[in-house]
Amino acid sequence: MTERNQEWSAEEIEDIKEQILTALETVIDPELGIDIVNLGLIYEIDFAQNGDTVVKMTLTTMGCPLADVLTEQIHEALKEIPEVKNPEVKLVWYPAWTTDKMSRYARIALGIR
Repeated sequence: MTERNQEWSAEEIEDIKEQILTALETVIDPELGIDIVNLGLIYEIDFAQNGDTVVKMTLTTMGCPLADVLTEQIHEALKEIPEVKNPEVKLVWYPAWTTDKMSRYARIALGIR
C-alpha cells in the first residue's frame, strides 16, 4: 500500500494475515513450551483496511493465569509487522479448546496421540 487512501487487495490482506500468524508462532505458552498457533489457540485474525487488527484466541483452560502474559507477548510480536495498527486480543471461549485443535507438531512434541 503506497498511498493512504488506497485499499489493500484481498490477496494483500491474506499475505498480512500470514505474516501475523508467523509472528504469533513466536509466542510460546510458558507452561507447555509450544507456540500458541500450533497449540490451536488462535481462532481468528481480523485485519481491517485501516490496519486495526483483532486476534481472537482462547486459552487451554478458563482460569489460565497466563492470559496477561500471552496478550503482552502477542502485542510485542505484532509490533514487527508495520501494517498492523492498534492490535487487540479478544479471548473467546466458544468453541471450547480441546487437544484436537493442536497441530500434528504440537501433538508429537507433547506426546499426545
